[in-house]
Amino acid sequence: MLSTEKSRYSENLVRQPTQSELDIDPQLHRFVIVFDRECSNYKLLAQLWEQRIGAITYRKNVKDKWPTEEFKPETVPVISGDITAMMLALRQSTLSAQGHSIAVTEVRRLTETGHQTAIITTARKLGTTTIASRMFARWCQENFFAYMIQHYDIDGLIEYGAQELPGTTLVINPEHRELEKTIKRFQMTLKQHQARLATYTLAPDPQQQTQTPLQVQKMADCLASIQAVQGEIEALCATRKTIKKKVRIDSLPKEQQPMQLLPLTKMFADTVKMIAYRAETATLALLKRHLNKEEQTRALVRELFISAGDIEPDEVAKTLTVRIHRVVTPAHDKAIAALLEDLNRLGFCHPETGQKMIYALV
Repeated sequence: MLSTEKSRYSENLVRQPTQSELDIDPQLHRFVIVFDRECSNYKLLAQLWEQRIGAITYRKNVKDKWPTEEFKPETVPVISGDITAMMLALRQSTLSAQGHSIAVTEVRRLTETGHQTAIITTARKLGTTTIASRMFARWCQENFFAYMIQHYDIDGLIEYGAQELPGTTLVINPEHRELEKTIKRFQMTLKQHQARLATYTLAPDPQQQTQTPLQVQKMADCLASIQAVQGEIEALCATRKTIKKKVRIDSLPKEQQPMQLLPLTKMFADTVKMIAYRAETATLALLKRHLNKEEQTRALVRELFISAGDIEPDEVAKTLTVRIHRVVTPAHDKAIAALLEDLNRLGFCHPETGQKMIYALV
């Protein structure tokens, strides 16, 4: 399965090493993915590395602590283009399961409270600061999608329609899903009874050494409820073991077979939107040097992208002048003017005509 997914998607990623380069260097990776600790296990990391796909994730069940002398202050780049200081340490380690192991690089961050956050990666050629930067930037994924939904309508449909999935596709068994929901409801009820029991066992008066008859009766009723709910949970869990978690689509009744939205046009549109977001972010990195607040800067970039302007080509001088109209706020005009000066110093040329791009604020 991983081999199939790798062949489908890895060919679309740029700057990958060739097969001969991979053969020469056994530590070289094709590309790197970053995910949370829920997927941090030997089986997944080993399967990914079989395809020479590196992974960065948090390490589970860390109980030991490294000596504080191992940690050194490092300058770590963050996704916004800034840098931050972190206390980091690095060791070569292994991840093991059932007699098998895989080599990993482990990086730990020491916080001001003394807590050590452990990161592991199979991409062992990455440096300490790169590993930390990529792992701690993972939270930006949630922010990215929230931003894309708000400003780029990335979850919006551009066409209506659905198509059937292949019958051999594995999906969550609806029966298993409903059973899981029922078990969670009973577990919530159990916690409520346990919390109620705890309140009954606490004597309201510090001088009171024994429970009153009313308290004893309430405790007995609560215990009976707890035992009844526990019995239901045990029975449901036993039933769950007999039901497959995933089934083939063609084994489900027609009305329960899931469909998927028509994907191709939306994938193309989303790609264009994400390219626009990357352009916005690149412009933000230039503009934020002239404004203090990032939120204000990104709002100004959005306004700049939709603002009016004039394009004046000059065939003789081989230039293409873009004249941007001023905005409402003088401070923003000043920042935009500084940004345009930066762009002019970079000396961009039009990708098709080769004319030199000149930007001006009018």
